[in-house]
Amino acid sequence: MFEKRVNDIEGASLDVLPLDALVEGDAPVVIRGFARHWPLVAAGLESPQAAIDYLLQFYNGSPLVAYIGPPEIEGQFGYNDSLTGLNFSAQRVVLNDFLQQVEKTLSQEGAPSLYIGSTTIDACLPGFRKTNDLLPQCEALSHFSPLASIWVGNRTVARAHFDTSLNIACSLVGERRFTLFPPEQVANLYPGPLEPTPGGQVVSMVDFQSPDFARHPNFRAAMESALVADLSPGDVLFYPALWWHQVEARADFNVMVNYWWNQTPAFMDTPMNTLLHGMLSLRDRPEAEKQAWRALFDYYLFGDAEVPRAHLPQAAQGPLAALDNMTARRLRAKLLQKLNR
Repeated sequence: MFEKRVNDIEGASLDVLPLDALVEGDAPVVIRGFARHWPLVAAGLESPQAAIDYLLQFYNGSPLVAYIGPPEIEGQFGYNDSLTGLNFSAQRVVLNDFLQQVEKTLSQEGAPSLYIGSTTIDACLPGFRKTNDLLPQCEALSHFSPLASIWVGNRTVARAHFDTSLNIACSLVGERRFTLFPPEQVANLYPGPLEPTPGGQVVSMVDFQSPDFARHPNFRAAMESALVADLSPGDVLFYPALWWHQVEARADFNVMVNYWWNQTPAFMDTPMNTLLHGMLSLRDRPEAEKQAWRALFDYYLFGDAEVPRAHLPQAAQGPLAALDNMTARRLRAKLLQKLNR
């Protein structure tokens, strides 16, 4: 269905991840075999049970959230038929019990769909990253204090969605397929409701396995822009923020570690809040007004930041000057005051 492949480089012999080049390229890239030396990869290649035993030696007993779907969803976590709820449940579990449940589903027909996702590694598996970590080979990434998370489960599909951070995904156990789309394909992917969402982000309504082109005709255009990355254990995938991606775990037992980070200062707010406020303040205004506001947004936000302040003395620039922590705090306080009117 999807013919274009993500560009890849042979990474098994690389000593350092070329992070700057990846970010500047602003496109997905697979680094083949870059994490192949991690002990968890070796355990997974031996057997699912060996990988499970390896993980459990680090587990500190903290409760985790598991997502469980009935067999009929066939691994596709998403909305119910009315789009008013979700087609799976969330349960608090301990890792031992969850992995025992996954073991029971190995090679089982009609198994429930099981995964633990987006779980901070250091909070539940202390010591795991001493020998299974990207940062020793990517000092540049460590400067951004990335959030390292783990994903564990059986055959599951995370429907196409986007993240607001840059991402490096390390496939460690099992095979994974990423299908990626550039941000401008948003309309052709038919995003679902903003609330509820399966994992905190809106997801595509299109079933990639069997697309309904009568309901989603523009998905054909999205398919022309799609890039596919098939990952084996030890492969690493970089992709930029806001790229849509569907993630398929394609083995009976799968483990992935990913790193999220932003290159902007921590005092900056997320643009998702701006988008939501735009729905409140802009979306339903008359078209002529919306176009006038578009000109202002282009001038103040999307154009060259130097232009709106170039003709003003520095003392008069206020928030037009480059943001720092203090300016950001003042802006936030002013916005809160206005929103709480």
